[in-house]
Amino acid sequence: MTNDDKLLIEALRNEATRRDAFTQMVRKYQEPLYRLVRRMVLVHEDADDVLQNTFIKAWQGLDNFRGDASLSTWLYRIASNESLDHIARSKRNGLSLDDDGKKAAQAVANRLESDPYFDGEETEMQLQQAIAQLPKKQRMVFQMKYFEEMKYEEMSNILGTSVGALKASYHHAVQKISDFFGMHD
Repeated sequence: MTNDDKLLIEALRNEATRRDAFTQMVRKYQEPLYRLVRRMVLVHEDADDVLQNTFIKAWQGLDNFRGDASLSTWLYRIASNESLDHIARSKRNGLSLDDDGKKAAQAVANRLESDPYFDGEETEMQLQQAIAQLPKKQRMVFQMKYFEEMKYEEMSNILGTSVGALKASYHHAVQKISDFFGMHD
């Protein structure tokens, strides 16, 4: 845990400095959390909603934050859970990106093409289509490792999964993405 985070946690625990400290925390973590959430839910407006819910849950849970994990790990865990909840709600509403195969890839393509915040690069769109075909857990592990460059130990703390299982999930995800692009060993 960085010294900055230690000071930030102290300020978050103090009623007199809590609001300012929370604002600092949001400024510090909103961009990396947004990237993680956006890669999970794909659509900018959905990512904004999930990120807002993440910070609301963090605010509501400040008194319960024990500091066993780092501040970033705690926030990533909340964001990951909120992303998974959003995906589950979307699935119940018939908007799932969890379906297997071509249906998921086409759903991703349609959503990305209609998203004004997506720059439309073909390779990125294909990668997102390949990622969308992964099971939720593999998708999250792949995104945290590949895009966020997280260490397995940190991912283990966030997701509550063993390092070995995370390595296996990442390996399977990479294999499925390679298969999607027709790249076989």
